[in-house]
Amino acid sequence: MSRTEDPSPRIEYLRRTGMSDSIIVNRLVLEGWGEAELVPKLAPAGSVLPAVEMPAHAEHGSDLWRWHISISTAVLGAAALGALAFAAYVMYKPPVVYSISIPSSAASTTGPILTYGALPALSDPDYYRNVKRNLVEHKASFIDANLSSMKLVVYVGGVLQIEVPVLAKGKVGSWWETPAGVYQIQSKERNHFSTFGEVNQPWSLDFQGNFFIHGWPTYADGTAVSSSYSGGCIRLSTDDAKKVYDLTVVGMPVIVYNVEAQGDSFTYQLKAPPVSAAGYLVADVKNGTVLSSKGASVAAPIASISKLVSALIVTEYINLDKSVTVPKEGLVYTSIPRLKAGTEVRAYDLLFLLLQESSNEAAETFASVRGRSQFVTYMNEKAKAINLSHTVFSDPSGAKGDYSTPEDLFTLLRHIYENRRFIFGITSGDIANSAYGPPAFKNVRNFNIIKNAPAKLIGGKVGQTNEAAETYAGAFTVKVGAQDRTIAVIVLGSRDAEGDVRKLLSFVHDLYAPADATR
Repeated sequence: MSRTEDPSPRIEYLRRTGMSDSIIVNRLVLEGWGEAELVPKLAPAGSVLPAVEMPAHAEHGSDLWRWHISISTAVLGAAALGALAFAAYVMYKPPVVYSISIPSSAASTTGPILTYGALPALSDPDYYRNVKRNLVEHKASFIDANLSSMKLVVYVGGVLQIEVPVLAKGKVGSWWETPAGVYQIQSKERNHFSTFGEVNQPWSLDFQGNFFIHGWPTYADGTAVSSSYSGGCIRLSTDDAKKVYDLTVVGMPVIVYNVEAQGDSFTYQLKAPPVSAAGYLVADVKNGTVLSSKGASVAAPIASISKLVSALIVTEYINLDKSVTVPKEGLVYTSIPRLKAGTEVRAYDLLFLLLQESSNEAAETFASVRGRSQFVTYMNEKAKAINLSHTVFSDPSGAKGDYSTPEDLFTLLRHIYENRRFIFGITSGDIANSAYGPPAFKNVRNFNIIKNAPAKLIGGKVGQTNEAAETYAGAFTVKVGAQDRTIAVIVLGSRDAEGDVRKLLSFVHDLYAPADATR
């Protein structure tokens, strides 16, 4: 049911913040008004904001730098994405009395030491079930958030205490899709105020950067948000959220399970091509069928493939609509230098440099926001959470010291495909405009494209260093018989990564067919 009150005061308030009318429409629709009611109220258009100075290296667009309040705030206002838990990212403090629990030596749960990645990299569909079984058998206390069945269960001492429905989660395929993995409760707040969405989130449990479990959010005037999707948080009814809050402690494990890869009966006939890569893997993303491989379990330097994990950390810990300052130490060697020390650049715009031009400057600038050491720690924690059992990071850009296996990189590609596909959209160049508007940087070169490939790139990342030689990890749509299949191709230690990937894609396209097909 649409809201009936006059939206004009809300429209004028949002205009004063600098929000464009097109964004205001999107926001107010999510807040419960009908679009037909809003359009007449939006004429005449709001006043034009003065231009904001841009970095010298970026070109102006019509609204590129009006990022004080943008579409991320608009969508997340209704979606109630958890505010950043660190004070460095809080733009202002609302008049809310906080009651926050933070980790201490006493705030720990008993149970097994969680060992991430104990299963083979291609057995990922069983991973979350095994973690849950292990916790129950050891009589541990934990939260099991199943975002496929939309149920959240709290176990105390291995015994089920409460099961409640999940009312909303991040929209699948969106920028705010709730991330799957194994996490811990970082803090508790009886009433968390989201500076992203300007909403109160009752009975909040922070389990991963910007992501919370909480009750139904409300605006400052007490009006409940109306969106059926959250901003990445796990939304419960307020009554259920309090029950969960009362049963949990800081440090308690949280298993977030989303859509597992569904197996099917599609099988392949194998013929392997020769390539220069020291190790490679070609596999079906949806059912895990390995089409060809060599040294797939052997760890090797991965170069800038690391930036895929850096992008995961950025989207989970940094507000993409905020500006970040380029530090002097961020001006490291990179193939196309663009940044200048002391300038401010919107985080969303930096993602395009990170993922398309493979900018080491962008990677170091992102890492400086939380501190380089902490950023690398987040990368390694993320690797454990998504079952990258033979992967280690020591550099946010992959310049040196980052190692993985083709099997682990397959798991990473599958995770991004299922949980963070918009990252693939940037790497492939398919996202030129989004909820955040067009990117500020112009003439950005995309090094990820495989020229003359018999397949469409869904997303992936190229890399090259003296240590790693040439590397590549990507997902492609490939015709196998009459069917389109999503195929991952990973090559490490290659003399010609582009040529190797092209050969492997041609091999799948030309030589494979469904097992029941006639040739």
